[in-house]
Amino acid sequence: MTFVSFSDWLAQAPAWFQNWPEWIQNFAFQFYQTFIYADRYMFFVNGLKITFIVTIGALILGVIIGLFIAIIRVSHDAVVGKKPNIILRIFNRICIWYLTIIRGTPMMVQLLIMGFVVMVPETETQCVICGIVTLGINSGAYVAEIARSGIMSIDAGQMEAGRSVGFNYVQTMWYVIIPQAFKNILPALGNEMITLLKDTSLVSVIALRDVTKQAQNIVSLTYQAYVPYISLAVIYLVIVIIMTKLLGILERRLRQNER
Repeated sequence: MTFVSFSDWLAQAPAWFQNWPEWIQNFAFQFYQTFIYADRYMFFVNGLKITFIVTIGALILGVIIGLFIAIIRVSHDAVVGKKPNIILRIFNRICIWYLTIIRGTPMMVQLLIMGFVVMVPETETQCVICGIVTLGINSGAYVAEIARSGIMSIDAGQMEAGRSVGFNYVQTMWYVIIPQAFKNILPALGNEMITLLKDTSLVSVIALRDVTKQAQNIVSLTYQAYVPYISLAVIYLVIVIIMTKLLGILERRLRQNER
């Protein structure tokens, strides 16, 4: 049985509740149908697990891709007075094409192409991987520009200082430039992480049962959309508020370390 009738539910309610306004009774009934009946709160719990897995996995992949592209583009642009070598020019051109294509097409379209043309997942695990890869590739394009702006904000003398103490280019980037750039780009990177979390709501198009898909499943069982979708919005809002607070704490700690 997927639902209980309002009259049966109200008949079992305490006598004092039966005298309450009808709109309160209806809200309480929808809340019961959404969360309590048949332990439906577990729909949201299980969906949140998928949402967090996809968000964290895509963020890690996006940061790796973004840093790699940012370093290539900065290295290409840093060559002054002569042409970069042919390999660097080829990689830079590939990066530009990647950025243009990914930022120029909607996330939904990318998920549809990856889910029904490229990967075609058949199991839930494959759907999770497909979601992580697609969102990670998409996020990488935006992280690349964020990281590039952060690296370019560091004084050129920092690179010269690193090279003067015996570091090669990669070591100077890793130990000197990127740590300083990270502090500068943390707010923008935090915004990208929040955007990525909200973008996971699109993975339902590839049959991935994230928290948004689970809310849709509850609506299909109860034929009541008000409480499931309002609850879904509240869940995302609470998570974003918590993430914003944590990012604020991290930013303050980093500023204190500079003093």
